Amino acid sequence: MTVTVKRLPNKFYPDPARVIAKFYLPGSDDGKRAKIIINRILAFSDQEVDIALNEVLVDFSSRHRNITKIFEKNFDTVKDILASDSGIFSKHLSLKRKLLIGSYFTLEYAIEAAAFFNPSIIEDPNQGTRDEGGTRVIVSFRAVGEGHISSIVFRSGILTRDNELIFKPAGRFVDLPEALKLHVYDKGQFLEKLHEMHIQKDIIGAVMDRLGDSFLYRDLQESIARVTRDIPLTYTKKKVIDSMNWLASSHYEITFSLDTDLSERVVFPVSAHESNGIEDARFVKFIDDDGSITYFATYTAYDGYTILPKSIETKDFYHFKIRPIHGEYTQNKDLALFPRKIRGRYAMISRYDGVNNYLMFSDDIHAWHDARKIQEPQYPWEFIQLGNCGSPLETEKGWLLITHGVGPMRRYSLGAVLLALEDPSHIIGQLREPLLVANEEEREGYVPNVVYSCGSLIRNGDLIIPYGMSDYASGFATVKVNELLDRLLND
Repeated sequence: MTVTVKRLPNKFYPDPARVIAKFYLPGSDDGKRAKIIINRILAFSDQEVDIALNEVLVDFSSRHRNITKIFEKNFDTVKDILASDSGIFSKHLSLKRKLLIGSYFTLEYAIEAAAFFNPSIIEDPNQGTRDEGGTRVIVSFRAVGEGHISSIVFRSGILTRDNELIFKPAGRFVDLPEALKLHVYDKGQFLEKLHEMHIQKDIIGAVMDRLGDSFLYRDLQESIARVTRDIPLTYTKKKVIDSMNWLASSHYEITFSLDTDLSERVVFPVSAHESNGIEDARFVKFIDDDGSITYFATYTAYDGYTILPKSIETKDFYHFKIRPIHGEYTQNKDLALFPRKIRGRYAMISRYDGVNNYLMFSDDIHAWHDARKIQEPQYPWEFIQLGNCGSPLETEKGWLLITHGVGPMRRYSLGAVLLALEDPSHIIGQLREPLLVANEEEREGYVPNVVYSCGSLIRNGDLIIPYGMSDYASGFATVKVNELLDRLLND
């Protein structure tokens, strides 16, 4: 007997009209090309500036909430980059000339143009006024644009008492947040993380020996500058420096304006070293021992050279704290936090070896140094590897963990296991057959034959599963929880 899976009509597809205006530096980062561009604009008369700026505003002001604010910010950014060349900005510049310069260092980026997939679903922290029996929900997605850069975007909706999903139309604009770097770093923890990332070149010692037990971001930059002046930089040493900068810039906070709709907020890579984006956020509503609620997500940052597991923390989806996750057993994808502590400790599912599921416990939600293997591939549809599809869901009969397995032709399927409530290292039930496999409509995409989820929700007797379709689009399915649990316990 197979479990009945009902596919919902809701579908999300890539949308090239969803654009952000982001900073753009033409040419290399030495600023030579930027100086040429700026000098051309400085040679304009005031009238030429007025005409050129007006043309830009006519074309782009209707596509962004406050394009002049963006231009002014990007002017300040390029000015900071060229700060060593005091002559280029020696004269007083009018606001219009600054805005025009800023427009040349701005580009539109279609964040959702290539793919819109790997969703997770959680309760909205703001339930507000809603239909009787309904629940406000937030669905996060991995959005992919030009250059395969990934970001995290959101949609809000209502899950009715009949478990129909009704989504609010997306807002008109897409906004970037203001980024605020955390400024104090612990030297021991910083070195430990570099070791976990398998970055152990001699140049690390040369840089870190100049720093105290705690240091500021600017202290690190000054030390790097001094060291790199004294020694030739090989390709490998340059990549090590890049990774140190990447790790330092991975601690930050972002805040969105209160007048933005949820769908208008994008968690876009802040650090230049997150060049390949941020992948597959697994959001979970975490309830602490004192009853306080925090929404956490784990995700993977990647620069084409090193991956870095990270966490997002928010209470309201306006303000987000981003930090690395430490520990030798976190150095892979597929980290999923349990929604509460177990026996007084945080718990997490991991797949640090890339093949099997592990259970980790920790007293520190950002540091994990203990792991126990709890699941290996057993069935043909998961022989290559398996992993989780989001945080475990608590039921009366155990922790319901949705899994994914990779089988022949690299086909990804969803499965399920049931873990004991107080000892989740013990599997008390497991599906022999996949729960969900891509159908003919879903199997075509950027990566064919894939279904994948980053987090499900149980409401009104149903398991609601959002899932990516072949790394291109997203759909939703429901399963009766009691039917699934009975199958798990009797398979």
